[in-house]
Amino acid sequence: MVKIRNSLALIFALLLAVPAGAQPLAKQEFGAKRVASAQKSAPFGSYSKGCIAGAEQLPETGPTWQAMRLSRNRNWGHPQAVDFVKDLSKVAAKQPGWKGLYIGDISQPRGGPMLSGHRSHQLGLDIDIWMLPASRLNLSRNTRENISSISLRRANGAFVNDNWSRAHHRIIKAAAKDKRTARIFVFPGAKVQMCKDAKGDRRWLRKIRPWYGHHYHFHVRLACPRGARGCVNQDLPPRGDGCADAQKWVDDILNPPAPRPRDPNAPAPKPRRELRVADLPQQCAGVLAAR
Repeated sequence: MVKIRNSLALIFALLLAVPAGAQPLAKQEFGAKRVASAQKSAPFGSYSKGCIAGAEQLPETGPTWQAMRLSRNRNWGHPQAVDFVKDLSKVAAKQPGWKGLYIGDISQPRGGPMLSGHRSHQLGLDIDIWMLPASRLNLSRNTRENISSISLRRANGAFVNDNWSRAHHRIIKAAAKDKRTARIFVFPGAKVQMCKDAKGDRRWLRKIRPWYGHHYHFHVRLACPRGARGCVNQDLPPRGDGCADAQKWVDDILNPPAPRPRDPNAPAPKPRRELRVADLPQQCAGVLAAR
């Protein structure tokens, strides 16, 4: 164990010795890995700045799910995420017209920043779930590359459209009530509709948060697994059911507030710097270097 720690420290020290501009981009290093590291499963860092050791691959097809866009190789996650997909897809399979779930991106084999798309999904604890009802679970690899999900939004996300169903409500509610779930991101109109339709105990609504996009899929974020000391949880959502906040999003879509006056003397915002491997938790260099 001491030998392993010393090796990781050496790798990290070598990275720090290289000038920042010459260090490899983390997305290139992690995007090049085709399989998980042969390590005990553990997430390191935060959802948008981390990696995962010993990720588990979600099987491409299961009794109640199919992984989509297989060429991306993003059907890897923490074992807890894989178990979550299996559990939620069983709930979905009980809905009329659904045989289960179509699963979008989870994470790369070793997590980390992606070559394209998400800023999050770096710990193997974020899961994109398509809004398209999974009516078939025998789609070919080619079909899974070319089929698209469906949008559920109307009026730029202020309302749901006719594709929205009680099944969507039930599936998202089941995901929110799962103790492993920290947050669910969905477009504002869906949250407001769920607030209107919710009966009885409304505590689960707290986890459902309005966010830009998220009308072709909903995004489940799991909390750091118990005992994962290198994993950093996001702050808890604000108290309450969050319905007033979602309604404010909708109101601003329908009647956009006037833009704030711009200070002509304010410096131009700096472009976001690409993450380098040395920007990530120290353990991530070891995840990259592991077999």
